[in-house]
Amino acid sequence: MHWLHQIISKEERLVIGLISGTSMDGIDAALVRIRGSGEDAEVRVEDFICREYSDAAKEILLSPGSLSAGSVSDLNFLLGQEFAAAVFDLLRKAALKTTDVDLVGTHGQTVFHNPPSLGEGVSSTLQLGEADVVCEATGITTVGDFRTRDVAAGGEGAPLVPYLDYLLFSGATKDIIAQNIGGISNCTLVTGKFEELLAFDTGPGNSLIDSVARIASGGERSFDEDGAMAKKGSVRKDLLQSLMENPYLDIEPPKSTGRELFGEEMAGTLFSLAEKKGISTPDLLRTLVEFTVCSIVSAYERFVFPAADVGEVVLSGGGARNPVMVSSLREKLAPIPLSLSDEYGIPSDAKEAVGFAVLANETVCANRANVPRVTGARGATILGKISIGKNVA
Repeated sequence: MHWLHQIISKEERLVIGLISGTSMDGIDAALVRIRGSGEDAEVRVEDFICREYSDAAKEILLSPGSLSAGSVSDLNFLLGQEFAAAVFDLLRKAALKTTDVDLVGTHGQTVFHNPPSLGEGVSSTLQLGEADVVCEATGITTVGDFRTRDVAAGGEGAPLVPYLDYLLFSGATKDIIAQNIGGISNCTLVTGKFEELLAFDTGPGNSLIDSVARIASGGERSFDEDGAMAKKGSVRKDLLQSLMENPYLDIEPPKSTGRELFGEEMAGTLFSLAEKKGISTPDLLRTLVEFTVCSIVSAYERFVFPAADVGEVVLSGGGARNPVMVSSLREKLAPIPLSLSDEYGIPSDAKEAVGFAVLANETVCANRANVPRVTGARGATILGKISIGKNVA
């Protein structure tokens, strides 16, 4: 398309990737320099910020199921403004102007995800944070709504970051698992051959832990910082065993999940159960940390280790900042080494935002960037919708 020629024709592009994950704690914004496209693309992270949501946005996001159609429409535009604000915050930090940036890739905020693997009703996914609002506010050509095309093609719509994982790790001399622990946990097995990529949501991440921390503190805490409360607790083995019987863990990939399963509703049920059984909040939080870790390791044992001789696990996401979680995961994976994505030049908190910068670059270059083997889609598709900005129009 001639509108995009001046972006596509550049040897390298400066792209901002935006995402607010299932933790709903704020917007991650990564400034990424990308040379080329496709499997040969070169990616370098220039800067990164996390911008907290406004109190008004947080309050609405924690109960999206109760919103009217009009309120959902309003929230879509409100979040678009918040994502645009994150762009401006990042540019101020990097001392850049909007005219210095070629492209924005915005994932938005997932408020509903009903993938085919659940087998319930019409498969669908909904991310809010209107890309047109981001484009209009910043003037930068913006790509958004990445997941819907894959779901329309019969896929899970997740995970999509494996495309980035392949670019980052396919040159390694060993098989690597790229493990992200955000609100939900997901893994990617990279063997060096694109057609052998294996990736799926392993199950819970930080969303259950964060929700319990909010409930226990009456809303004063949005998460258990540095795992401080969990560190004071002990694992309740009876509760852990019950949690590990969750049917999602038995589903074979491709599969994906979200807060609908591992979110506020489950956290509320568990908190009430803990009160009845006299389980302290530190014990409950420590048990939920172990639930995340054990569900990850169980997923490897069932679905990953039989397919590859894994030489390293590379961790990213908010869970990488929880020393209790990292210590437990490292212990259970031994002798396989566990490292952080920071060691590969990708800040742990930034990887998913970087991923959507890369996917936006692939979209404008007309490259198919879902991985049908991963998502279960009927075929490879071009992801996302493009809002043409003043930088090309």
